[in-house]
Amino acid sequence: MAEVEKTADLATVISDLEKVVEEKPENVVARHHLGLVYRQAGRIDEAITQLQKAIELDNQSMESMINLGAIYFDIGETDKALALNQQALSISPKMAEAHVNIGLIYQQQSRVAESIESYLKAIEIDPKLLTAWINLTSAYTMSEEDAKAVEAARQAVTLEPESAMAMNNLAVALYFQGSYEESHESMEKAKALGYSVDSRFVAALQEKLG
Repeated sequence: MAEVEKTADLATVISDLEKVVEEKPENVVARHHLGLVYRQAGRIDEAITQLQKAIELDNQSMESMINLGAIYFDIGETDKALALNQQALSISPKMAEAHVNIGLIYQQQSRVAESIESYLKAIEIDPKLLTAWINLTSAYTMSEEDAKAVEAARQAVTLEPESAMAMNNLAVALYFQGSYEESHESMEKAKALGYSVDSRFVAALQEKLG
């Protein structure tokens, strides 16, 4: 569901969906979308309530599980986020997005080896899934597998040359590999693509380059 850009439009969408839910409480789709717009409006508790209700009404509602998991991840309740993504995978084991989400949760919990495994599962399902390659790069960097981090970063950049985050990840991976000149080139490309490069990384790279 596309985000509503104007506050007035968002309020209108919320009002319309609330009416639908009031008239048809069993409407799973309406509750799901109401949860999404509540989240967009910052009404997190209400968003959780609606998405939970959507799942209660339809225990196959994977999108509601994924979106509710995203909310729990954002508010730091990673165990709940993990359970919801695992629930989605139990319905559709080849849901690459859920594998990426689980990888990110594991990474947040410092379970790096498990996060790498999850990202690789996502890539096996969808080799062109950019987020999987981007997150895999950072996970390999965290585990100090520098050559693999560079390889994953290069794959991300190949898939999406205009991705500022992928380019920045490549710069970081190259830095830890000791390829400082190429790291600098990638960093400058990331900046040109609009990425706000960490000033500490810039300073560390400049020190290595002398």
